[in-house]
Amino acid sequence: MDINHFIQQIIILAPPFLLALTFHELAHGYVAWNLGDPTAKNAGRLTMNPLKHLDPLGVIAFIIMKIGWAKPVPINPNYFKNPQKGMLLVALAGPAANVILAVASAILVKILLAVPIIPMFVLKPLVGMLVASVWINIMLAVFNCLPIPPLDGSKVLMGILPAQTARSYAKLEPFGFILLLVLFYTGVISKVIMPVINFANGLLLG
Repeated sequence: MDINHFIQQIIILAPPFLLALTFHELAHGYVAWNLGDPTAKNAGRLTMNPLKHLDPLGVIAFIIMKIGWAKPVPINPNYFKNPQKGMLLVALAGPAANVILAVASAILVKILLAVPIIPMFVLKPLVGMLVASVWINIMLAVFNCLPIPPLDGSKVLMGILPAQTARSYAKLEPFGFILLLVLFYTGVISKVIMPVINFANGLLLG
């Protein structure tokens, strides 16, 4: 392994990765708070401080596998007037936040390349981070939309399923991480999400 290349890659990837995870979890907590749930706010999770959101295992997974995650924001649906609808909106907030960041990053890339007023030694790593931000945010949005507990896609699915079916589906959550590992190592997840990620990435940066 080229250590210098690895270090350079981490330096480029770390800032957009931390921002993507932080914005994702903040969006969950902020929407929950606006719907009447103070749990995330009381836990100090309505913050842009990435240290409050990091999951060490998720960071290691990103370094090794380029797919990572943050520590889930605590949500108590009992505060919502309509718990099922509330959880649906909270779940959608995370991927939506990543889509917004991906689009914003792509726009900034195009502006910086069209109007190169920044010195090249600053422009090159900055554009590199923004290009990485597009890919990372698309990856997080698409990955989290998979309907596998505890990913956001499962919460969205529970929000549209009949209440009894949703409760039964929720019981799969303790086994979700194991299922994700199996699907990842068998290549199923990559085959499902990579075409979508590559298409969206090309659409934004093309």
